[in-house]
Amino acid sequence: MAIHYEVRFSNHPDDARHYGTDKIRREFLVETLMVPGEINLVYSLNDRFIVGGAVPGKEKLELTAIEPLKSDYFCDRRELGIINVGGEAAIQVDGKKYELGYKEALYIGAGSKKIEFESKEDTTTARLYLNSAPAHHSYPTRRVTLADAEVMELGSLEQSNARKINKLLVNSVLDICQLQMGMTELKPGSVWNTMPPHTHDRRMEAYFYFEVPEGQAICHFMGDPKETRHIWMENEQAVISPPWSIHAAAGTSNYVFIWGMAGENLNYGDMDTIQPDELR
Repeated sequence: MAIHYEVRFSNHPDDARHYGTDKIRREFLVETLMVPGEINLVYSLNDRFIVGGAVPGKEKLELTAIEPLKSDYFCDRRELGIINVGGEAAIQVDGKKYELGYKEALYIGAGSKKIEFESKEDTTTARLYLNSAPAHHSYPTRRVTLADAEVMELGSLEQSNARKINKLLVNSVLDICQLQMGMTELKPGSVWNTMPPHTHDRRMEAYFYFEVPEGQAICHFMGDPKETRHIWMENEQAVISPPWSIHAAAGTSNYVFIWGMAGENLNYGDMDTIQPDELR
C-alpha cells in the first residue's frame, strides 16, 4: 500500500497575480488523485485543509497519519469527509463497516483511529474523494446519502447555469466542526457553476470535478475579482481556492463537482457575491 502526500503553502493575492500558467497550476491544481492501489493527499496550509483520493483494489487501503500531522492517527485531531465517485465501497472505522454507494458520503469524527477502505468488487473499484480539516470536538461517524441531503435548485437554462446543489456534510444535516462538503450537478445544456461568483474571507474551498466526458475539459476561474486567472482541468482533478479568490467554472460539457470548505464559519450563505459585469 502506498500513501503519497505533498504540502502546499498559502499564497498572497498580490503574489498570485504575477503567476504564469505553470506556476498557477503548481500552486492550486491537484492533477493526480485517483491512482489504483494508492492514497494521494495534498495538505494545504489554507485552513490546514487536506484534499485526497483513494482507490482500493484487491487489497484494503489504510489511512494512516502523514508526517506533517505529527499524530498517531490521521483523525487524532481531524474530521474527515468522504464521497464515493466510483464503484461500491466498504469503509471500516475502528472495526465498524459502512457501505458507500456512488455519490454517497461518509463523515468520520475526530478521535477515530483505524480507517480502512476497500472495494466491494474488483471489476468496478471504489474511487473515494477525501476532504479533512482540524476538529475541536468529536462527533459521531455517519453515512449520508443523496436522500438525506439538503437540496437547492439554482440558476437557469437561459443563463447556462441550471444546477442542483446537494448539501451532504453540512451542519443542517449532521453535527460537524468546520468541514463542509456537498455536490453540485449541472443540468444538460448548462456549463457554468457558481455564477455569479463569490468570495468568502471566513473560509477556503476546494473543488473536485468528475463526470467530465472524455475529450472535454473544465475552465476553472480563480483569483482576485478584479484580476482573474483560469486553470484548464480534466476529469477527477481538484483545485484549491484560497479565501481571497473567486471560484467558478465553465465546462465544454455539463459535469458534476464536489465542493469542500473549512474555516471559522458554518453559515453556507456567508459570501460576498460579485456580479458578472464586475469581473475583470
